[in-house]
Amino acid sequence: MKATWSGMIRFESVALSIRLYAATEEHPVRLHEIHATDGSRVEHRRFCKAENREIPDEQVGRGFALGDGRMVPLTDEDLAHLPLPTKRTVDVLGFVPFEDIDPISYGRPYYVGPGPGADRPYSLLVEALARTGYVAVSKVALRGRERLALLRPRHGMLILQTLLWQDELRDPGDLAPSTPVTDRELELAEELIRELTGIDVGAVHDEYAHALEQLVDMKITGGELAGPAEAAPALDLMAALEESVRAAKRAHRRPSARPRP
Repeated sequence: MKATWSGMIRFESVALSIRLYAATEEHPVRLHEIHATDGSRVEHRRFCKAENREIPDEQVGRGFALGDGRMVPLTDEDLAHLPLPTKRTVDVLGFVPFEDIDPISYGRPYYVGPGPGADRPYSLLVEALARTGYVAVSKVALRGRERLALLRPRHGMLILQTLLWQDELRDPGDLAPSTPVTDRELELAEELIRELTGIDVGAVHDEYAHALEQLVDMKITGGELAGPAEAAPALDLMAALEESVRAAKRAHRRPSARPRP
């Protein structure tokens, strides 16, 4: 693994050097942009509006737009001198119970590795967080902006999980329904949840790429590919719940029907 960031964790008088490593990698299926009339590839080019011409990548820089429309150029050297304490420091603001952090605010996770000479304080912090059930709420500058983050233990090491700022969370308004449910409906729903408890998440795979390959094959050969059947909403909720519970119980009687963690 190649470190994406190096610096310090600091809380009160305690400081330890760390390195961050990307903890996840996505494998998206990328479709190319084409000209719909002839199927040729579409290119995106850098274009200078003032000179009305295309420019090479090496002439592309960055700038900050002022309210009056003027643009202030900023070089990499300028940004290296940004007066931001969290640029090289994970600044711990305090500790809270893990369950106090709403998962809706979770951002990107990073593995935290100890830096030179930091093994002992690193291990101490991991063990202390694991024993207390607390996480460290912090601030850190990553990927061109300052972010809220938490430090949490996982399998004997630290994870730094970026968080969305409070003003980045959208208010759902009145999306939640206000229709009441009956006690019997709630009992059946709880029974169905208990019957379906247990799934091996590692055994679940992304089927999109395979479905896309099938679609492409059909397009090449001139065949037709039927789309997935759409699930119809239940007209009788009680009947649907009762049938679902019966089906789940039948599946449980077959040992190989549902993988267990």
